[in-house]
Amino acid sequence: MKNSMLNNLIFDPAYILIGMGVLTVMLFIAVIICIVRTKKLYRKYDAFMRGRDAESLEERILEQIDEIKSLKLEDRANKDNMKGMNKRLQKSYQKMGLVKYDAFKGMGGQSSFALTLLDQMDNGIVMNAIHSREGCYLYIKEIKSGESEIVLGKEEEASLKKALGRQ
Repeated sequence: MKNSMLNNLIFDPAYILIGMGVLTVMLFIAVIICIVRTKKLYRKYDAFMRGRDAESLEERILEQIDEIKSLKLEDRANKDNMKGMNKRLQKSYQKMGLVKYDAFKGMGGQSSFALTLLDQMDNGIVMNAIHSREGCYLYIKEIKSGESEIVLGKEEEASLKKALGRQ
């Protein structure tokens, strides 16, 4: 073996064998570490798939899907209710104007008043309660789009302006 390639090396071939042995041991340790980590991961996966109290993951997912469906139905019902309430709210009285005054001289205390109640579209009524010594009289005039077809008194006009936010 005088013509062997190992004889032409500047260093001893035993170093190559020792290096390969060390590399083999390191790789063997790395394989063992990978096997241990894989087993731990498998145990976690198995516990996850079994679920709590022997529930399967599929049953848990199906329960969540059913709950989401019921929440969507409940949300739709709530939205429909809110739309209905908004429609009713538009027709309810939202704006108010009140003017108290003395209808007759000599009567103090501002017992008479003009009250305007309007909805979102400025439709509603003006109530004028006139208090005198003989009694109390109530007059109602209809308001459409912020206007009255009947001539308003100065107190009624002031009450309407308050309700419209013009005063």
